[in-house]
Amino acid sequence: MNDLLPRVSAPAGAESWLHVERWRHLEQTFFSHASRYGFSEVRPPLCEYTDLFSRGVGDTTDIVEKEMYTFEDRGGRHLSLRPEGTASAVRAALEHNALAREPVVRWAYAGPMFRAERPAKGRYRQFHQVGAELYGDASPAADAEMIALAAGFLSALGVNAFRVRVNSLGTRASRKVYRDALIAHFTPQLDALSPESQSRLQRNPLRILDSKDPRDIAAKAGAPSLTDSLSAEDQAHFAAVCAMLDALGVPYTVDPSLVRGLDYYTRTVFEIVDVSGALGAQDALGGGGRYDDLFADLGAAQPVPAVGFAMGIERLLLAAPEASVPRATRVAVVAAARADEQAVLGAALALARDLRGAGVETHVDTRFGSMKSQMRRANDLKVDYVFVLGGNEVAAGTVSLKTMADDVAPEAKQVTLTRAEAIARVLPASR
Repeated sequence: MNDLLPRVSAPAGAESWLHVERWRHLEQTFFSHASRYGFSEVRPPLCEYTDLFSRGVGDTTDIVEKEMYTFEDRGGRHLSLRPEGTASAVRAALEHNALAREPVVRWAYAGPMFRAERPAKGRYRQFHQVGAELYGDASPAADAEMIALAAGFLSALGVNAFRVRVNSLGTRASRKVYRDALIAHFTPQLDALSPESQSRLQRNPLRILDSKDPRDIAAKAGAPSLTDSLSAEDQAHFAAVCAMLDALGVPYTVDPSLVRGLDYYTRTVFEIVDVSGALGAQDALGGGGRYDDLFADLGAAQPVPAVGFAMGIERLLLAAPEASVPRATRVAVVAAARADEQAVLGAALALARDLRGAGVETHVDTRFGSMKSQMRRANDLKVDYVFVLGGNEVAAGTVSLKTMADDVAPEAKQVTLTRAEAIARVLPASR
């Protein structure tokens, strides 16, 4: 199997997270939930100038240094498949002057991202995310609402075994103080660090805190805490975020070691991890934080307060219960044509058209084989009802409606109704 791209469709019996119905339900749940917070959908392109990510995400991050799919097009331009959604969304907001039309912009998105990572459980080189971005609000209440939105979406999806971790990175000025403290801590241990962390010590020592290399984990023991480097304003902002999460009833854990892997974050960062064991060691469902300097980094005349998050769809599908997809009423129309075949077949197609027009998922086996084969096909499709049309029904303007559920009284199992009565009987609102 191609290890670059995941399959997005699968036959019955294949891995459950590949089923498109669950995928679609997840996205619909996300956009429905986000719309209650005032978010509208945006669709950034799959491909951007490479410079957008090196400037926005950070040229010392793993994403830019190791993972981006970058190429030169026929015009000599350096392009990259997007590795994440935030930088693309900010570029779109700048290009289309979104904040001139609305002082606070709320955008949500879903789509594929691309990173040259080693494939693992729930992780692919083409993977998919849902995400939300909020521009123009510097309040800690915005941070708390974004975390509440993410946690609420998980609950709506049926994912309840998760933990929210939060921290503050402070402003860039605070991080400069912390950076110097980290360099002072790690320099005497330089030879004990992994080669990758040795190269990052002077450029971006915070990345060492993200390392899973046993040598770096040992060297982190006794490292200074970022909390000690926060300014009074940073501390007040984070305290307010925590107080509002308490008011919203969102459980969380303050984790001073949480730094996230992207350079644009400032102040609040958060991560949501699965605690059910469904994801194994790769337990992150998603995360995000505040990035008040990114607009200016990408060319805005002045900083714009911003906060956002993203979650991996493949990982969410592994964590979500399979029964989380509500199934709509499903019916089949069966033509029992012994005589006047064309009239019966035409009536069956017209009945299916009317059912679909009423919003009912309707199946017709247009091969129109025997009654037995059509009923077998309806059974395989696990329909809730079968509409049977023969010559007598067509002449009388009726249908024979068969209920497929087992828990139905024999006298109600199959009844003859007018077309309008039968359609009304299967409409979801009338069940």
